Amino acid sequence: MDTTRLFRLPYALMSRLRIPFFRLMGMSIGLRCRLEKIRVRQPSQIKLGAYNSLTEGCWLWPEDEPHPGYRIVIGEYNYFNRGVMIDACGIVRIGNQNMFGPGVYITDSNHTSIPGKRVGESPMDTGEVVIGDGCWIGAGAKILKGVCLGDRCVVGAGAVVT
Repeated sequence: MDTTRLFRLPYALMSRLRIPFFRLMGMSIGLRCRLEKIRVRQPSQIKLGAYNSLTEGCWLWPEDEPHPGYRIVIGEYNYFNRGVMIDACGIVRIGNQNMFGPGVYITDSNHTSIPGKRVGESPMDTGEVVIGDGCWIGAGAKILKGVCLGDRCVVGAGAVVT
């Protein structure tokens, strides 16, 4: 066995242990997914298709409020590089065979501002984000509320998509 595989073995083993734990917590996870050191809130609001890879530092972050369905729905064969965050108060839908660079941020909501109230006391303005199939989202890109990307889109590194 070469040394690279030897060093990656603990990550693979921990990924295999995380998946049953997240399933036990209510997360829907398809076959052969790889979940490195990721952060998850409200796992019952997340649906992952088969063959997805989420590398270290990814966040799947649905709103803490109870919700009858999924807020984050991810298709199959997607790759999420380090530090990708999906922040969902409404719904974020991601298709199949997409690649996300490091530090990508996806959100389906904005804070509102009500005169005389602090931002934290004001309600969120929620919406939806849809990402088609075969997209490439560059490092550090921000995808904001209301965006619908068609199939095979390329979003440049550092872009802000509104």
